[in-house]
Amino acid sequence: MSATATLPQGGRQPSGHASLRSFLAIDERERIVTFAQTRLGQLLIYVIAQAVVSRYLDNWAAALAVSAAMAAAALPQLRNPILFTATWTMTLVETGLGNNDFAERIGIVLQQENITGFSAAWLATGFLLLILAGTSCILSMVRRNPKSLLARRPMLTLLALEAVLCGLTTLDILQGLPRLMLWSLLVTLTPFIWFLPYAIVDQRSKAPSPPLLQLAVLRPFWSPTYLPFGKGAAFLRKSLPKTPDELAITQLKAVKLLLWSSVLLALKTGLTWVFGEQLNIPSVAQTLDAFLQNQPYPIGLSWSALILSTTQFALQIAIWAHLFIGIARLAGYRLPRGSWRPLESRNLMDYFNRFHYYFKELLVDFFFTPTFFKMFRSHPRLRMFFATFMAAAVGNALWHFVRDIDLVARLGLAAALETYASYVFYCVILASGVGLSQIRLNAGIRPSPTLPGKLYSFLCVWSFVVCMHLFSDGSRTHTLGERLSFLASLFGVI
Repeated sequence: MSATATLPQGGRQPSGHASLRSFLAIDERERIVTFAQTRLGQLLIYVIAQAVVSRYLDNWAAALAVSAAMAAAALPQLRNPILFTATWTMTLVETGLGNNDFAERIGIVLQQENITGFSAAWLATGFLLLILAGTSCILSMVRRNPKSLLARRPMLTLLALEAVLCGLTTLDILQGLPRLMLWSLLVTLTPFIWFLPYAIVDQRSKAPSPPLLQLAVLRPFWSPTYLPFGKGAAFLRKSLPKTPDELAITQLKAVKLLLWSSVLLALKTGLTWVFGEQLNIPSVAQTLDAFLQNQPYPIGLSWSALILSTTQFALQIAIWAHLFIGIARLAGYRLPRGSWRPLESRNLMDYFNRFHYYFKELLVDFFFTPTFFKMFRSHPRLRMFFATFMAAAVGNALWHFVRDIDLVARLGLAAALETYASYVFYCVILASGVGLSQIRLNAGIRPSPTLPGKLYSFLCVWSFVVCMHLFSDGSRTHTLGERLSFLASLFGVI
């Protein structure tokens, strides 16, 4: 830097981190914000977004998602029809092409029952249209009867319906075509039970969102998953920009988020190549298998496998979260990030908030909050702990079991539940840790802000996360007892 360069206030040169942050802060520069509102700026945003999103989605799906998002932002008077068309076009086309799990899961029962003359894709499409029509009726009914059980307890009611349908599919008296139709309904309904409660709650408000918008954000085109990235229509309405400058800033932040997802994808790919392919670090499943065959890998190598798997999982969560929220921001929604600096977590409560924000929000909205306002009002600490446990343990476990509902068709209900024991154990331990962390914070016990304190917090949080990843990696081939024995072996106990 030359002697005549201007120093920041205080007379110190900016650190490397601060300089990089300043360089990347394109959304804070007036000229760039103004340029982003021009036709050329909008075209450049579109091209960059399309190039990134097409790395994750089919070309037609990427083009549809980016085009619909940009169109919704540019034509706010047509926002709802655009979102509705994009969401249901993508859902129905991908179902017809067999690119999502609706048709695959219906195909399981077609094969098991040896039923011919039916197309799994067409069955899924038909039931999706039925769900669309049924949702319209449900929202209308809730508006007319705001004190009904469904209106007051939407999540509880929908989960009860899911349980009933799941139980009926396992009955021996239901075979052949009846079981196929019931299973088709269950499969197509399952993803929407995590979106519908937001729409139902919104209908009880004084100024609910239009029905078209509610239907448009049932598994919206920017995140066709089981998790409501962006929550519901009410939350989305509150996040709309109020000025052209705010819209441009939101879209510039979208570009940054999409590009960051690509950087994280490259990092994940590089880690897999270096450690998995070049250094031959085994998978967690391989280390478990070797241990059970009395041919364990060295403890250091087993720990490396567990740490690598945890890192890959954390990166994958961040990649998808940034992609989905990036597309939503292109549409003009100023949504919080889905994963925000989890490595800076100071305690387990902090980690729970940072790591998977919209999953945490779902659990808080429909498990923590109802419990907190109903249970143990005269016992503040127990009230807080129990509400946290209901969210991080019960809600967490239910979400993941429902997501993998196809296991019931593949294995039967009892066997599916048996394979789920490890994840339930993880949920209980995680919830206990988060609950205790919450109580400590409320009691004023906070981590030290010093550098050694931060290092200690990092080691405590991420040591816990790595150990618990052994029980939450998503595999179903090893029992809880086998995993506990393997974890004990990593500490030299066995």
